[in-house]
Amino acid sequence: MVLLKETVAEFLLQHKSTILTEWTDRILASDRNISQDNITQHVEALFGLVIQGLMDSSIDESIRSLSQIVAAEILNSNADIADFLVNTSLGRTVINGQLTEWIDNVFENYKVFQSINDCFDKFIYHTVSHHSELKSRMAEDQYSFLNQTHKDRLTLLGRMTSSFVHEFRNPLTSIMGFIQLLQAEHQGLKYLQIISRELEQLNDRITQFLHLSKKEWTDSEADIFSLKDLVNEVIEFLYPSILEVNASISCNIIGDILIRGSKEEFRQVLLNIILNALDVISDVGYPSIYICASEKPTGYMTLNIANNGPKIPEEIIPNIFDPFITTKKSGTGLGLFVCKEIIEKHHGTLSCSSSDALTTFSIFAPCS
Repeated sequence: MVLLKETVAEFLLQHKSTILTEWTDRILASDRNISQDNITQHVEALFGLVIQGLMDSSIDESIRSLSQIVAAEILNSNADIADFLVNTSLGRTVINGQLTEWIDNVFENYKVFQSINDCFDKFIYHTVSHHSELKSRMAEDQYSFLNQTHKDRLTLLGRMTSSFVHEFRNPLTSIMGFIQLLQAEHQGLKYLQIISRELEQLNDRITQFLHLSKKEWTDSEADIFSLKDLVNEVIEFLYPSILEVNASISCNIIGDILIRGSKEEFRQVLLNIILNALDVISDVGYPSIYICASEKPTGYMTLNIANNGPKIPEEIIPNIFDPFITTKKSGTGLGLFVCKEIIEKHHGTLSCSSSDALTTFSIFAPCS
């Protein structure tokens, strides 16, 4: 016998208390994070929508409204969305179970079950969809907050560092002044000249840092200098450090390559890369550094500085020139970042490749 949907709705209303009690008693534990009153309220609301659906009422908007409320409560109470799916399906099971015991021919009354299932399916779909939207929105808000907090901390750190560098420069200026006095009294002392030159370089780097903190680069006066002479000067200056690790340095610069730019900035690049190399090869059996350069193609020089230290992990290579990226225990991750900025300022490129045999830093830049 085919039953009218209105008749089925009346039957369910008569057994409402039994259905709702069995349903709520079987709710899974994690949904207990939502208050019992709210659970009862939502179960009754969904049951009411099933009744309205059987009475051929338009319930789509009502389902959406209820699903939004439930999705928000699941998210706010940190309940498990999987448990929501199970608990909602329990209501479907309880209702269909009651009807199966009452209806003689289930097949003939499939439209009744179809109406009930449509109601539950739409409710589950809209709830899960809205829950996903709310979760994505919350994640975006948290990311924006953390990103802004990180920016604020970096800004504060930059101000503190800039202040510290200013304070550092004051005694440095005094030291440089006394060195000049000593040079006037002891003109033949070689070490005073080295100290004076290094203090001047330190002062220049402080100036560069202060301009960098203001998002500016100093327009250093352009020089025309010999790459071979500069490399030899850097190697001579680093000689004590080279001896300390007992490193072998091979240098092969073809021709007299002249570069137009800031000699001191290029010196900083070479010092940084070679010092990094000395640091990583200190524990290898035969520590070696290989420096070679040539003018290829005409008007451009290629300078390679290689070492036989440990291979740099492949996942680090793409980001090795980013600030705060370092493979050294005591490194700041700023040295290579500054090197890349200097080379790019001179319209060149700085790249890195690493294998089990060699790690190579390559500079490609215009030459005069």
